[in-house]
Amino acid sequence: MLKKAIVTGGAGFIGSHLADKLLEDGYSVTVLDNFSTGRPDNLAHQKANKNLKVVKIDVSSLQEILPYFKGIDYVFHLAGLADIVPSIVNPAGYFKANVDGSFSVVEAARLQGVKKLVYAASSSCYGIPDIYPTPETAQMRPQYPYALTKYLGEQLILHWGQVYKLPVVSLRLFNVYGPRSRTSGTYGAVFGVFLAQKLNKKPFTVVGDGQQTRDFVFVSDVANAFFMAADSGCRQEIMNVGSGNPCSINRLVELLEGEVVYIPKRPGEPDCTSADVTKIKKILGWAPRISFEEGVNIILGNIGHWKDAPVWTAEKIATATQDWFKYLVK
Repeated sequence: MLKKAIVTGGAGFIGSHLADKLLEDGYSVTVLDNFSTGRPDNLAHQKANKNLKVVKIDVSSLQEILPYFKGIDYVFHLAGLADIVPSIVNPAGYFKANVDGSFSVVEAARLQGVKKLVYAASSSCYGIPDIYPTPETAQMRPQYPYALTKYLGEQLILHWGQVYKLPVVSLRLFNVYGPRSRTSGTYGAVFGVFLAQKLNKKPFTVVGDGQQTRDFVFVSDVANAFFMAADSGCRQEIMNVGSGNPCSINRLVELLEGEVVYIPKRPGEPDCTSADVTKIKKILGWAPRISFEEGVNIILGNIGHWKDAPVWTAEKIATATQDWFKYLVK
């Protein structure tokens, strides 16, 4: 009998790579996605795979998604909305997607007796931490609605694990990058912004002085972390997923090669993100395999993915982030 898995948000960036990994390992995979940010093209190469089922559905509707959870072994909950600015101007939409959606998914998993649920949490819940590398025990300091709703989703998942004994794992993802990454957004999709600029021979819009560092972790390594978390005896745990080796934005644009224009530093963004990955290495034996330089080369080999991405300029970013500065400047 094939093991059966659900991937919510499986047509998205990380979700589609996870679906690939599961199918490669012989799983029967059901993708639940409303395509608000996911793209059918991300799964087009699996179209003929008889072990893949794609359902267009909003995961925040418990009664609609409940039948799909029957007989499922593992649920990977990646559906949700990302980005700072949209979460500031549309908090209700983010609460519905990231909080109500998480409730529906974990409740469906409970009602149908799923063996394990793995949640895609966000390192943004740490805000601007006191400790680098940042451990899972660091204080929670969400700075904006996106971070808060992802943290509330995590708390729901863990609470269901505590009360109903549903085996759950929460993976706090740091800066995930790779092929199929989002092509829009002025935050959280730095590769999408920069690669569209490179294709259109525009300067890279670097925030601040570019010396800020980010813990970039390649998407296939992240997919492996989800797979290993589900396929292990681990339960009721929170683990960081990052490279443990932060790189500066200046290093990124150096690898991408091109002109640079610097734009104002934005409030609520840390100068550094750095994952303490001691716990996931110890519990799962997981470690990243793809170096930053290797990952950037892989992305450049797939640069055509960003040919239709919006091209951001310093002026467009200033307009798009007005609400960011309005609400987050202290």
